[in-house]
Amino acid sequence: MNAIPDFTWLRFPRPSRESLAADHAAILARLDAGDLAGALADWDRHRRDHDSWSALVHLRFSQDTTNEAAKAEREYADALAPVATDHETALKRRLLAWPDRAALEAVAGGFALRLWEMDVTTFEPAIAADLEEEARLGARYTALLAAAKLRIRGEEVNLAGLAPYAEDPDRALRHEAEALRWRFFEANGAELDSVYDALVRLRHSMARKLGYANYIPLGYRRMRRTDYDAADVARYREEVATHVVPMVAKLLERRRQAQGWDVLRFWDEALVDPLGNPKPVGDHDTLCTQARTMFDRMDPRLGGFWRLVEAGGYIDLKNRPGKAGGGFCTSFPSVGVPFIFANFNGTHHDIGVFTHEMGHAFQNWESRALPGIDYLWPTMEAAEIHSMSLEFLTHPHMGLLVGEDAAERFRRMHLETSLAFLPYGVCVDHFQHEVYAQPEATPAERHAIWQRLERRYMPWTDYGDLAYPAKGGRWQAKAHIYRSPFYYIDYTLALCCALQFWVRARRDPAGALADYVTLCGRGGSAPFTGLVASAGLASPFAPGALAGVVREAERVLLG
Repeated sequence: MNAIPDFTWLRFPRPSRESLAADHAAILARLDAGDLAGALADWDRHRRDHDSWSALVHLRFSQDTTNEAAKAEREYADALAPVATDHETALKRRLLAWPDRAALEAVAGGFALRLWEMDVTTFEPAIAADLEEEARLGARYTALLAAAKLRIRGEEVNLAGLAPYAEDPDRALRHEAEALRWRFFEANGAELDSVYDALVRLRHSMARKLGYANYIPLGYRRMRRTDYDAADVARYREEVATHVVPMVAKLLERRRQAQGWDVLRFWDEALVDPLGNPKPVGDHDTLCTQARTMFDRMDPRLGGFWRLVEAGGYIDLKNRPGKAGGGFCTSFPSVGVPFIFANFNGTHHDIGVFTHEMGHAFQNWESRALPGIDYLWPTMEAAEIHSMSLEFLTHPHMGLLVGEDAAERFRRMHLETSLAFLPYGVCVDHFQHEVYAQPEATPAERHAIWQRLERRYMPWTDYGDLAYPAKGGRWQAKAHIYRSPFYYIDYTLALCCALQFWVRARRDPAGALADYVTLCGRGGSAPFTGLVASAGLASPFAPGALAGVVREAERVLLG
């Protein structure tokens, strides 16, 4: 493994409007002189520097949303982002008009040009201020949720800190945790509705300025989806409704009977294992140490990479006040190293988010030498294959993380929760399609949309006395709906592929892992369906793609 700089030493040039303009002019001068290769090399270096600086700024804010200096720098970066996008779009247009297309493809790569052709349809200077406002509203949502301070059983926790209580074997405690969570959302419901209403109207306005009927086609283009459209996604949602929803209903009914509950309530869904959901064998430090052994056993490249990022400080996994919720992986392409961010809370979710984000990070590391920054990450639905597949490929080694006596229980729980996620994931996607098709809908009408779709995809959901989610407010807890429109179906598409890796690994663990590592190395060098085919996986858009994995899962879970 190559040596990497310590994370605490990372510094990147702070750009300005003037420096961005100067860099742009210098690249244009090279193009004017006919130096295509030199211009592309300079542009790639400048993009890496800017992306690395921006990633570090946004990471620092996520690590402490209460830090005023970090907030101010994030606001500066958000204000500068449309300026950088303007220059980038202008260069892409100039390059796409290059008279020698073959020469351009030889230097930049054919798929990169397809991406650029899509990118140039998503920006005009007329929406620059809108993009800055979009980022500001998204940060407002993040800060609002990060500021939650909740007291339960004498302890003050944030939203992430509620998780251990929400899946405790004590049914009354689970109900108490969920009641506390949704009281927070109810208390902030008006502001959350206001933020989302502003985002929907803003995005619709941007779409109209760019010549689209509504935000849906623009949203797909911003996600760089070159090989499928909304009609393909709608058919996939039907596959989930046909093949997965009935199976999940069976699993939940079996759980209700096993527990002796008269009715399965919403606060019961998180307790998957009758003996209590398996938990990590120890605290943060223990889990990191055990992960070291696990990755060493799996593959020298995985083990070496984990040791590298751990020693370099490229992880932040502990939950703390003021820290943004959730987990993500970001990267600093100037140095070629990713960073793993999460919020450990002592539940099985620690293992899930850790292995998930490790999959992202490993892919980014394996593809770091690919030519051009456009190939370092795949489009997001393909990127989620690496993360979700690693969750399953670590199954044989789960004893290290939860103890050997709980390993099989964890594997069953993870499979069951993964399947149960599919209906929720497509519900989130369907909700967004309806919202952006009806941008003038009121907040109350949006809540009604969620209620209707929830009954279709999750008919078992019973909120009992939890009034706020019962009236259609559950979607407000999903950050992707606010911050990353249409980035949620990606998880379900990738999960369809990850489950195929799970089936393959049950028969040939070494072969499945080798195929996985090879796929990681391909990075974003092809579109989603191309990468899926290259790994020998069935496209989620192919009829019956889910049927096979559901049959295998039924055999394992229902016997």
